[in-house]
Amino acid sequence: MSAPLLEFGPDIWVGEGPVVPFFLGFPYPTRMAVIRLSDGSLFVWSPVALSDELKGEVDSLGQVRYLVSPNFLHHLFLGEWKSAYPNASLFASPGLRKRRKDLIFDGDLADAPDEGWAADLDQVLVHGSFVMTEAVFFHRASRTAIFADLIENLPRDWFGGWRGYVARLDGIMEPNPGAPREWRASFINRRKARAALGRILDWPIERVLIAHGKPAVSNGKAFVRNAFTWLLGS
Repeated sequence: MSAPLLEFGPDIWVGEGPVVPFFLGFPYPTRMAVIRLSDGSLFVWSPVALSDELKGEVDSLGQVRYLVSPNFLHHLFLGEWKSAYPNASLFASPGLRKRRKDLIFDGDLADAPDEGWAADLDQVLVHGSFVMTEAVFFHRASRTAIFADLIENLPRDWFGGWRGYVARLDGIMEPNPGAPREWRASFINRRKARAALGRILDWPIERVLIAHGKPAVSNGKAFVRNAFTWLLGS
């Protein structure tokens, strides 16, 4: 069951989705963002399960024009959103087309924003990993950087038993946010990753929205730096 949308900043809202099982049964919370662009249309980032209540709230904000997956793990609910909004353009993150051959994509995320949202959002592809490439976005009006899995910040009591122990070792829990250690290890080309991070840190970040865990509502740039000490310090 999806929760109602909450305002995160000017023209940006967040919606909490259901908990979904991940590798070895780790339960992950889900979160989406809805951004109202300058032309009044909506950009939906990492859609969560679509309930009637959520659809009603989204429709009250404007017309859904873009549906975006930030990386190839964030795809579970794209199909139901595309069915509900057939006129919206569906954009694939790197590698997602191979995973979701059942979906018809209208475009692919690149290392620069699509012209449809370039007036309101900037974006960077964080290359360097042989496992996965993530698109990170910046919403100018709210000065919000938006991360999917490159920054996770789950409550210390989120996972129970052995999963909690593993998650702490993985470096994805408060007060030390970050990417899972196994994903960090996959960044064999750290020069490329640092270049992407440098572009991100050039943004005037005040807030940081993430898919999994507690976001940052102030001191956003410091939050990002803290989450990437594994990359900046190596």
